Amino acid sequence: MIIAIRFIFILGCALFSYISQFPWIANLPVRHTEWISAGLGAMFGILIVSIDVFFKKFTVRNILSVLVGLALGLLTHRLFMTVVVYVHFTPEVFRNFGILSAIIFSYLGVVTVLRGQDEFSLMIPFVHLDSKGPGEEMILLDTSVIIDGRIADIANTHFLSSKLILPRFVLKELQLIADSSDPLKRNRGRRGLDVLNAIQSNPNVHVKIHEMDFPEFNTVDAKLVKMGQVLQAKVFTNDYNLNKVAELQGVKVLNINDLANALKPVVMPGEEMEIKILKEGKEQEQGVAYLDDGTMVVVDNGKRRLGYTVKVTITSVLQTQAGRMIFAKLSDDNGHHPERGAERAHDSRERHVNDTRRPRNGHDRPGRPPQTYQTPPAPQAFQSREGGR
Repeated sequence: MIIAIRFIFILGCALFSYISQFPWIANLPVRHTEWISAGLGAMFGILIVSIDVFFKKFTVRNILSVLVGLALGLLTHRLFMTVVVYVHFTPEVFRNFGILSAIIFSYLGVVTVLRGQDEFSLMIPFVHLDSKGPGEEMILLDTSVIIDGRIADIANTHFLSSKLILPRFVLKELQLIADSSDPLKRNRGRRGLDVLNAIQSNPNVHVKIHEMDFPEFNTVDAKLVKMGQVLQAKVFTNDYNLNKVAELQGVKVLNINDLANALKPVVMPGEEMEIKILKEGKEQEQGVAYLDDGTMVVVDNGKRRLGYTVKVTITSVLQTQAGRMIFAKLSDDNGHHPERGAERAHDSRERHVNDTRRPRNGHDRPGRPPQTYQTPPAPQAFQSREGGR
């Protein structure tokens, strides 16, 4: 469709030139000047189409920014020249000065709007040079959520339909972490870069690197919050402190930990489940177990069932910012099933108790009769004294 419109535009330019004819062409001492004029009109149309093709790689937002900046620059030039007119320049100097002023202010206007196109709505209300379409949301990626890695799995599920924005200062921080001398930080940074590559190669999501920066802020968190305010975007993070700071300043936050907690299975007090008690709890006689999703289960009087798979009854569920914690007690009809290791330990304890009941003097070996212990006889002197009485 666009190619057809361009072709019609070139024909229109040629037809207009053929009908109207340029005066300086009509006065030439040659024949068929109307066809020469049509050819020049077609060349002019081709030039305009070439400019259109050249600007094809630029977004409409950038083109509008250039036009708005040019208009502001010329308006400033006009206001400036109304003041310069009171200076008594010669007409030729005044004209040259005006041309130079128009060029300078046009350049400054275009550059200013291009650099601050994301904040342009703050300078002129109700004029938005926004990079998102109608109904489209933008999500700013934080360093913590990139290093976490779960965002790549979420992107594969088609749940992320918004445009993901990677600020340049977040990418720089990730590169600094990857170049750190600390092996742990270096591995985390490289993992984050691998996650970014996986997300960018995913056709389900669109990731764009944004050049906006705020040099007046020293921390990445402060820059992210400010960028979220300017672009009216959400911040995707799992940093608890950034979550709270952003919410206080009116920026919406997508916390990946909140999403993980929301996807955990719902349990209600009174329900029963079978779990394996793995370790002792902090309180006396408590046992601790874990569900498949990592949820901690604290069992009252579960210490004595350490290593056993037991049936418990849920008493309460506590939801915290760090996750969900379940409190339970042993069921009355507990038919526990000991694991092999626990069964061996139980049998060895029983054998140990039985062994302590037998004498350990070496005379109870198989094949030898047990030795009979008798009371030793009384001394002779004692017997004689008794007989004398």
